[in-house]
Amino acid sequence: MSTVYITRRAHFNAAHRLHNPARSEAWNRATFGPCNNANWHGHNYLLEVTVAGTPAQDTGYVLDLSQLQQIMQAHVVDHLDHKNLNLDVAFLEGIMPSTENVVVAIWNALEPHIPAGRLHRVRLFETERNYAEYYGPVHDQH
Repeated sequence: MSTVYITRRAHFNAAHRLHNPARSEAWNRATFGPCNNANWHGHNYLLEVTVAGTPAQDTGYVLDLSQLQQIMQAHVVDHLDHKNLNLDVAFLEGIMPSTENVVVAIWNALEPHIPAGRLHRVRLFETERNYAEYYGPVHDQH
């Protein structure tokens, strides 16, 4: 049978600040603009998680989407929703919370918990027009 890709969406709201303490205030303002606001700023994030695999003979599922939703909720959304990404999230500690870095951290938080198929893609929308997607460490080797 062919590989099938299933995707589940989730939403969360979070605040963050893009700021590199190793650089000057002027550099941070010039580089990050309003995203460097000292009082933070927030986003209504949309998360998409895609799992790839062969549907099981007995269920027809790659992975039950309700199970994927529970995994996403427990290992990601509960940790990020209504939080400050710079201060409140253990799996982001010491990481600049750009969308690019957050999408990799989400992958790392989810991947060990996927019980069937394989994690194929994590896509994180920061706004309607801006998103980052990550296909895992195998793709990092290019």
